[in-house]
Amino acid sequence: MIDTVIAADLGGTNLRMAVVTRDGELLYRSRRDTRREGSDQLLEEIVEQARDCLAAVPDRSVGALGIAVPATIDFSTGILKESPNLPSLNGLHLPRLLSERLDLPSFLDNDGTAATVGEHWIGATQGALNSIGITLGTGVGGGLIFDGTPYRGIDGTAGEIGHICVERDGHPCGCGSRGCVEQYASAGAVVRLANELKAFFPGSTLTASTGITAADIYSAGMSSDPLALEVFGVMGSYLGIALADLVNILNPEMIVIGGGVAGAWDLFIGKTREEIDKRSFREPAERVKLVPAKLGDDAGILGAARLAFSATK
Repeated sequence: MIDTVIAADLGGTNLRMAVVTRDGELLYRSRRDTRREGSDQLLEEIVEQARDCLAAVPDRSVGALGIAVPATIDFSTGILKESPNLPSLNGLHLPRLLSERLDLPSFLDNDGTAATVGEHWIGATQGALNSIGITLGTGVGGGLIFDGTPYRGIDGTAGEIGHICVERDGHPCGCGSRGCVEQYASAGAVVRLANELKAFFPGSTLTASTGITAADIYSAGMSSDPLALEVFGVMGSYLGIALADLVNILNPEMIVIGGGVAGAWDLFIGKTREEIDKRSFREPAERVKLVPAKLGDDAGILGAARLAFSATK
């Protein structure tokens, strides 16, 4: 039985990687910007970083690589089917390519599912039999836990919560649809909403700014800037519309919300809860707990590690 793996969380902005023990301890971690030039460059970046991890723990026998990717996956073949935020991944058999270069068995999972598994393993939803995970970052990801087990669906696409439609003719999405909640609750969506609403808030400190970021809007919101508060209120409402549907359909015990945008929890969660209470059946709405993720950036890494351990028992 192996006791150490390399685990990676490949995002649209960053590639995070760590050496992880069976009890969830991170022995070594690293982080780099995600290379978007093409699949070969991205693959080489993953391999280089994995080799750095191996070199950092020469006294440990690393038994596998688990990697969380922002894509739908054909789990019968290991091929990545569609990655709206990293299209260079489309069609790759990433586990085989990594195994050939690193001489390690390699395993994939969707990044939203991996983060949900990590939180269920040693995070905010530990002990809950049925939970939903949401990651609010470059995109909006998600994962489902039923009876303590990740649910991926017959085609491996279950948990694509970011592509629940919340506006019939809304903003175009990278998935090919329109009005997806990803276009209203991700970091990029927050910036777009701020720019769209600037004209209505001439007194905002953000109005005269160019090139504002989600972090700028968060900082303004914490200072009670009216434009920032409106943006996070709109974002929270759209997120709540999507979650209300999930509460009605799946009746979960807990919904855990993580990712960079979740740092603005106090600025949006009231509107999110309000929409759930307004749009869901009373009993499941009262039952479900909305909780912030505990594991931060490590959720996807720990979920990927858990996957690697489970696959190599």
